[in-house]
Amino acid sequence: MGFFSKTCEYALRAVMYIAAQSSDGRKVGIKEVADRINSPAHFLGKILQNLSKEGLIQSTKGPQGGFYIEPDGLKRPLADIVIAIEGTRFLNGCGMGLSYCSQENPCPLHDDFKEIRARLNIMLHKTTIGQFNEKLIQGVLTLNK
Repeated sequence: MGFFSKTCEYALRAVMYIAAQSSDGRKVGIKEVADRINSPAHFLGKILQNLSKEGLIQSTKGPQGGFYIEPDGLKRPLADIVIAIEGTRFLNGCGMGLSYCSQENPCPLHDDFKEIRARLNIMLHKTTIGQFNEKLIQGVLTLNK
């Protein structure tokens, strides 16, 4: 079980796969991405459409079409993907999902989750979309379980 929702997991994996393929100018179709990241194609199509609307990935139609990422997009933080899928509540909300949790009115996990959330925020904001391209291309890292 991952830390992120299944939608967010697929989005992160898909963007990283597309980023690695875009490094040599390739465009990839939904079926290829779905096969390479072990995702249902129909569900992934909706995710990619959302990410495209958010400007995280680009797409072109036609026989030479597909999804790709512009070079500047490779410098964007992973936090942009998480926020596009989960919204900002994921990065600043209660660990137990409570709407009233705060420093003044803490849930049982408040203090511990506050530290975890801070570290997660730092990692997601410091890590870029294209940071793992070389190791993904070399096969050192995987996006398929």
